[in-house]
Amino acid sequence: MKLLHATLLAIVVTVIAFGSLAPIMKDAFAHGVQAQLQSRFVKIEDETFSATRLITKAEFAKRTFGNSDLETLKQVDAMGCDPARRQDVLIVTGRLVSQVKQDLNAWISLFTESSNAGNRWEFISRDPPGNVFTIPGGGEVPYKLCLSALEPGTYHAHTQLNVASVGPGLGPGMSIVVEGEPTEKPMSVANVAYQTILIAVGLGISF
Repeated sequence: MKLLHATLLAIVVTVIAFGSLAPIMKDAFAHGVQAQLQSRFVKIEDETFSATRLITKAEFAKRTFGNSDLETLKQVDAMGCDPARRQDVLIVTGRLVSQVKQDLNAWISLFTESSNAGNRWEFISRDPPGNVFTIPGGGEVPYKLCLSALEPGTYHAHTQLNVASVGPGLGPGMSIVVEGEPTEKPMSVANVAYQTILIAVGLGISF
């Protein structure tokens, strides 16, 4: 397990180092050039957010079970993705509509901007499941992201779609306010691996 963590950390460091060699590429992303290119291939339609105000996972655990230690957080995890029961859950839905004839491989995530340095969210589930899925040429794929808020702050959140060999693009987005105490929970190996894929795709690395 330690070797796996070390390997993933090395990958992240390598990808970030690559990014420092590509300022022109990053400037293009900052001005929306890559997002415009991506929208010529796939459009993010009907982006919908289940809430605009949430509490953190730790805050929900404390209010519901009396504390927010790791064992209590596991109890929260067992509740799954149900915003009617969990006030820390955000669900994002929409449709990915292909604009081209060929099949495209893609990754989907949530991109958030905030003045809060933590800026942490935890995936509960994704649909389509897994990291990589195919958008059929001329077709569409409905998506659903379920996340738990880990850090307080005011976020501007967007669906982030990464298309292989094309680049990333963002949905229209919405402002989300998260309140409560920060969640002291280490990021899982699976999340580290997924974030590594997203960083690499964002920097234009093809898989």
